[in-house]
Amino acid sequence: MTDRPNVARVVADADVLAADLLVGGPAREALDVVRSHSWVELVASDALLDDCEAVVATLSDADLATDHREKLDALRVRVDQPADDHPGLASAYRGNAAHLLSFDPRLRSATAGASLRSRLDVSVKHPRGFCSLFDPERVWPEVGDGAYPGPDRDPRD
Repeated sequence: MTDRPNVARVVADADVLAADLLVGGPAREALDVVRSHSWVELVASDALLDDCEAVVATLSDADLATDHREKLDALRVRVDQPADDHPGLASAYRGNAAHLLSFDPRLRSATAGASLRSRLDVSVKHPRGFCSLFDPERVWPEVGDGAYPGPDRDPRD
């Protein structure tokens, strides 16, 4: 692991992954940024996808939850995590991700940020905040060469 997290790696907590599918709004906008750039990576452990699948199955149906998980599984960078860790935080740590998207105000609080900073260099944001602050064109020089290529994938595929 490097000293600095990878600015092109994003973790979306289970609530954000489920909202992307079922609600849209800021969750979908944030994940569309990830999906539309092949060099921006969604990082997730199996436990994180398990949580998302359970949320979707509870709020919708099991078939939709299974289909959604399969799509996420194909898109993500898979990381392992210890059994008792928080899936979003563990995915960020194990995947060296700079961003964790969550609707949980406890994770986004100043107290949590101060506590996390001593162990993990990750920015926890509401999806709306991520959309406001994450600029792929500005991030590109840190991860790629030459001129910013723009979005290179359809986020709906």
